[in-house]
Amino acid sequence: MRSSAAAAEWRAYWPLPFAAAAGAATAAVHTYSLGVFMRPLQAAFGWGRADISLGLSIAVIISAIFSVFVGMLVDRIGPRIIGIIGVITVTGGVSLLGTATGTLTNWYLLWLVISLGLCGILPSVWSSAVTSRFYASRGLALAITLCGGAVASSLVPLSSAWLLEHYGWRIGYAGLGALWAAIILPPVLLFFRGANDGAERRARQAAAAATTAETGIAAALLPGLTVREALRGSALYKQMIAGGCYSLTLVGLIFHLSPILQDRGMTSMTAAANVGLVGIFSIIGRITTGALLDRFPSNIIGALSYVLPTFACVFLLLPGAGTPALVAATIVLGLAVGSELDVITYLASRHFGMRHFTALFGLVYIPIALGSAMSAWLAGLVHDITDSYTLFIELSIAGMLLGALALYTLGRPPVWDEAETPAGRGPAAQ
Repeated sequence: MRSSAAAAEWRAYWPLPFAAAAGAATAAVHTYSLGVFMRPLQAAFGWGRADISLGLSIAVIISAIFSVFVGMLVDRIGPRIIGIIGVITVTGGVSLLGTATGTLTNWYLLWLVISLGLCGILPSVWSSAVTSRFYASRGLALAITLCGGAVASSLVPLSSAWLLEHYGWRIGYAGLGALWAAIILPPVLLFFRGANDGAERRARQAAAAATTAETGIAAALLPGLTVREALRGSALYKQMIAGGCYSLTLVGLIFHLSPILQDRGMTSMTAAANVGLVGIFSIIGRITTGALLDRFPSNIIGALSYVLPTFACVFLLLPGAGTPALVAATIVLGLAVGSELDVITYLASRHFGMRHFTALFGLVYIPIALGSAMSAWLAGLVHDITDSYTLFIELSIAGMLLGALALYTLGRPPVWDEAETPAGRGPAAQ
């Protein structure tokens, strides 16, 4: 029965996850191009690398702060228009980086433009449309959606380097934004449309109003918890803990993986080649986890996905670890980084329902974004103080196990009535 329902979902809405993946790829454009343009910016203006990187940190923090408000707006008007505006603003902001005048104030103001766009391309925006269409095959659909960033993270540095080599950093930035807007916008414009968008939303509103008038009980457009109900429960806070633990540990490990491997005896070229495996195995981990979430208890799969990277940490801590152990650690980290965000997004949709999913996921996303912004800095700080990454790796094991415990104790989520009806009817019988 479940397989036939999943097949029906894919027949009806198969372009949507791929369009959402294109939209999610937008987040890689400004992130993975910055390293390529860093040395030309240093040469042009004499800035330090920390000065240049601070623009990205500012943008991430601002988008995290406003994630809940954007989520409330998405829940009110639908994700389509928000996502389109976000893609245009981010890619346009990237193009504007090529107009930098040489003052850091100007540089940070340009990143402020990007930060406004980032609010429209948060993972919750793309996920909200996909989760509104997919129920039986939600895990796989979300996995495909979130693969967009992983694929783009491999292509953005290459396109950035080619533009920089042929046209310089100013035209390179302008061309980069235009190129990725041309790649991302067509599928988003054509196929990115959820159950809470446009005419379908208006039909739901009319049916909900009719139900309210008939019964005297306020009817929701989509089933799920209100924000107040979620704040009174424990699922929200457990997911926030798990998301924060994931980003504060795993992001730092990935960011510093090359020097960690070199500290354990790898050459710089071999370490770089191993780091490249992370992107490949993150896609494998994402798709595999999505399929498992559709078939097995989500809290158990979620907990296991958080336990997985602890094995990589153990490999990295082994005294005299050779190349096989270090390669195994890299592969495991790749599988883990591909599954963690999928798990949180999936669990949020199951436990909160679709009524206020984007706003509630915005709350869950705050510690994820802040942890991501701080993790690389924290790992570097631990190294500078102790002259080793060992303590950070040990703390990462503790953080991941804490996140695994938080997810395991979520238990079974409610079974929401997410049939294509105008008004949700709350949790269905288990």
